[in-house]
Amino acid sequence: MEPSLKTYHLFISHSWTYGDQYNRLINLLNSKPFFQFRNYSVPRDNPIHFAGTDKQLSQAIQNQMAHCSVVLILAGVYATHSRWINIEIDLATSSFYLRKPIIAIEPWRSEKTSVRVKLAADRIVRWNTGSIVGAIKELA
Repeated sequence: MEPSLKTYHLFISHSWTYGDQYNRLINLLNSKPFFQFRNYSVPRDNPIHFAGTDKQLSQAIQNQMAHCSVVLILAGVYATHSRWINIEIDLATSSFYLRKPIIAIEPWRSEKTSVRVKLAADRIVRWNTGSIVGAIKELA
């Protein structure tokens, strides 16, 4: 009989411009044995992307985030200049009865990371499967 695994509900904040990093993170999480997750993030081809107004998109993101126990943010320096990642930080920290914990993931080979993301983060981890999954399990 196989052990019952917890499924972690994740919202992965990322820039659609840097979708390759998002895809690498998904592959990294999928490769971890005995780790199950449900992805509530908003990839580029998701219909939420075409929600209409900024207010509608923000509400759609909040609706997705509501299901999650942890928010992961790829903390590359581009995040500092991303209006939507900043909105997602605001949603995670102030739009729910209980604040959503934030894990900042410093991108692989990154020299600089977003100060805004680091200040909002409950944990800052490197691009390493063990540290990312460990932080998720700790904070979820």
